Amino acid sequence: MDTQDATGTAQHAEERYRMLVDAIIDYAVYMLDPNGIVVSWNSGAQRFKGYSSEEIIGSHFSRFYTDSDRADGLPAHGLNQAMNGGRFETEGWRVRKDGSRFWAHVIIDPIRTADGTLQGFAKVTRDLTEKRAAEESLRQSEEQLRLLIQGVTDYAIYLLSAEGRVTNWNAGAQRIKGYAPDEIIGHHFSRFYTAEDQAAGRPATNLALATQEGRLEEEGWRVRKDGTRFMAHVIIDAIHDDNGQITGFAKVTRDVTERYETQKALDQAREELFQAQKMDAVGRLTGGVAHDFNNLLTVILISLELARKKLPNSPVIELLDNALQATKRGASMTQRLLAFSRRQKLKLEAVSLPELILGMDSLIKQSIGAKISIDTRFELGLPAIKVDAHQLETALLNLVINARDAMPDGGQITISARPATGREGSGAELAQYLLVEIADSGEGMDDSTLKQAVEPFFTTKGVGKGTGLGLSMVHGMMEQLGGKLTLQSTEGTGTTVQLWLPVADANTKAPASAPAPRETQQAAGPALRILVVDDDELVLLNTCALLEELGHIAIRAHSARQALEAVEMHTLDLVITDHAMPRMTGSQLAEHLAQIRPGLKVILASGYAEITEQAAALPTLAKPFDERGLALAIEKAIRLEAE
Repeated sequence: MDTQDATGTAQHAEERYRMLVDAIIDYAVYMLDPNGIVVSWNSGAQRFKGYSSEEIIGSHFSRFYTDSDRADGLPAHGLNQAMNGGRFETEGWRVRKDGSRFWAHVIIDPIRTADGTLQGFAKVTRDLTEKRAAEESLRQSEEQLRLLIQGVTDYAIYLLSAEGRVTNWNAGAQRIKGYAPDEIIGHHFSRFYTAEDQAAGRPATNLALATQEGRLEEEGWRVRKDGTRFMAHVIIDAIHDDNGQITGFAKVTRDVTERYETQKALDQAREELFQAQKMDAVGRLTGGVAHDFNNLLTVILISLELARKKLPNSPVIELLDNALQATKRGASMTQRLLAFSRRQKLKLEAVSLPELILGMDSLIKQSIGAKISIDTRFELGLPAIKVDAHQLETALLNLVINARDAMPDGGQITISARPATGREGSGAELAQYLLVEIADSGEGMDDSTLKQAVEPFFTTKGVGKGTGLGLSMVHGMMEQLGGKLTLQSTEGTGTTVQLWLPVADANTKAPASAPAPRETQQAAGPALRILVVDDDELVLLNTCALLEELGHIAIRAHSARQALEAVEMHTLDLVITDHAMPRMTGSQLAEHLAQIRPGLKVILASGYAEITEQAAALPTLAKPFDERGLALAIEKAIRLEAE
């Protein structure tokens, strides 16, 4: 090939190369001379820099730089770096012909001859404005998200590695859990779990469930840095890469202790309300049953006593005695029912607890047997309590016998007392109480038994060995006194019964000396004309028969209306009336008689304590009653008249 052909071929190749470069529109590709003067310009350069080749060729490339970059000498620096280093690459703001800016990725390569002489520079520029804007937007979003997460203080928001180690930590996590970022980042998140959960492998299980399901949500106890516990609502989300591999976990924890405690208190209040309603319903039922049963027992008791008096030498006398004993035991049961339903009448007086228990010492020791020891512990100077002494003695004896039954192989019973202010769980109660505790070293109770222990007829004893009314009777008496009964027990470690007994005030009377008991005898002096009022025919007949046995004259009335008619027709010395009667109660009848016959004495006969304040001053006759009880009630009523 001759020289002319070679030259033509080179020119042709150069032309094709120029056409290729000029066809590129996404890159500005142009050449600078060694001094930075533009010597070539492609269509891509014209598209995003705005200059035509005629406008820019021959000009210095520094016009593409911002004023501040030119002042800092960046154009010359780029050329020097390319010349000395063989290549220069950077990103920065550049200026178009119209003055607008764009973000450019720039490469400057030196162009040298075969002998190394610098001919100029090849410059390739790409417009990355949109990419930079997207990256900046992403950076701002990430920064806003970071600031948002850091600003959240009610939630602990942090990341875990795939192995469960903490990789970041927000302010909420520090506030809730107590750790500063430098104290916890890099440590395993299992330290937030309780010792029990750690031993059970709960942290690893939760991560495994989050991995399997993609998300885990639960509530449970967690531990702060200072060792205190809090109820946490926890969400763990698994984080995957583009290939679906687990890269870590996002964890959000909220302290819901207050909500948990509020809900717990609400549930407890609901349970207590339900229990109170149930106990009230049972109390109403048992109170009504006890009242009707008392009427039956009154009839039976009077009939048996009269039969026994009329058959003193009969071969059936032993059977009559057995029937009388059974009737009295039935009467005792009705008293327990009335105590539970809070319908018994209490004789409140100022009582010294140490003296009362000392007086019961021999009875208690006989009841518990030789295998059980009893210890009493009383603080000095205990105040008197406002109670019904007889009912409290019965209650204490019941509790001691329960303790005995819980220790079949023997053990220890401790009775202690100390002052206490306010009723348990009620800070608003200002009255003072004496806290009496009866503790045993027996079998104790599980949670289920403990919840039912004071319910009527519930018993853990065998058939025929208990009525299930002992604790319920004590509970009813305490409620009626304005006190409280509480139970503390753990299975295998014994039971403690607490009685909160009200302290006597200045208006509470001391117990009067009991009159010496005497045998029942027929009425001395003239016979009394006594009106008996009762809506129960059997009770009415037997009461009148018993009065006649005592030597009195009995007049019958089946209702309060008939009683008012009888008062108009007869001269009476005394009225014995049942309290619980339809239309007009015995209390209402007594109030009416006080208006029309002011001097006429009235005895109220009832097992109820629900009488008016005015009628409460009247003599009472508790059902069931026997001949002696009736005679004493009449004697008391006549003595009050004489006084």
